[in-house]
Amino acid sequence: MTSAAAAGSTADIWTEMERAFADPECQTYRLPAGMPLRAMRCARPDGTVSRAGFFQSAPLWLAHEPQGWLGAQDVPGPEGRDHPLRAPKPEGLVYERHDPVARLTVSFRSVDIGRDLDRFFHWQNDPRVAFFWEENKPRDELRAYLEGRAADPHCLPLIGCFDGDEAGYFEAYWAREDRLGPYYDSQPWDRGWHGLIGEYRHLGRRKTAAWLRGLSHYLFLDCPMTTQLVGEPRFDNAKLLAYADALAYEKLKEFDFPHKRSALMRCRRSEFFGRVL
Repeated sequence: MTSAAAAGSTADIWTEMERAFADPECQTYRLPAGMPLRAMRCARPDGTVSRAGFFQSAPLWLAHEPQGWLGAQDVPGPEGRDHPLRAPKPEGLVYERHDPVARLTVSFRSVDIGRDLDRFFHWQNDPRVAFFWEENKPRDELRAYLEGRAADPHCLPLIGCFDGDEAGYFEAYWAREDRLGPYYDSQPWDRGWHGLIGEYRHLGRRKTAAWLRGLSHYLFLDCPMTTQLVGEPRFDNAKLLAYADALAYEKLKEFDFPHKRSALMRCRRSEFFGRVL
């Protein structure tokens, strides 16, 4: 157990806990005497903070307020899959964290079409990316694609960065409203994602694991009601599927979309915070 010697500001304590929990052997942190427990929302009655509680609660990495409950009634969804009213999508930087395992900073920001269209065009027209995404199209069509994603309330298009350098494109989505929704027992707060690394210099096991950790962490932080993440990569995407167990994702089944055969993947909140961070 790690403890602080003296009480400091709340921000100082969060930072101190982050340093302590960078050691994977550290499972519990004792708050300094006199620290009001209500100031640390993950504190237990005995004045301690668990590792899992810290990584689900610390306001160090999320750059906007978490999604909250916006209304008592659901709103109509596709094919009868009604869902909660979603908050407006965040803009700009949404998440940033130094990954001590990969020894780099992972961040995500919302897509800015004027800024990002050229790199998105370049990435999608790389044969390596096009094999899985099948979006190797002209620039104007890809602009329309991004505009559609930006206007869609169930989808959040993101640019992922390593140490501030743009590396890839990601889409976070609410699974109940997505094309994936009819293929499993989708719950109101389930979240999913698609992702690609467009820059060859950012490929490799270390960085792939880093963005998988970072994106999963962001989606769980973004909405406390989200208890599971899901995904539907192509069933033959062996490189991506090889990371599943280490990142607390499990394969539930294979199924067929009209355009591809996919693997249904799931990551439970309890497993992620118990095994990964």
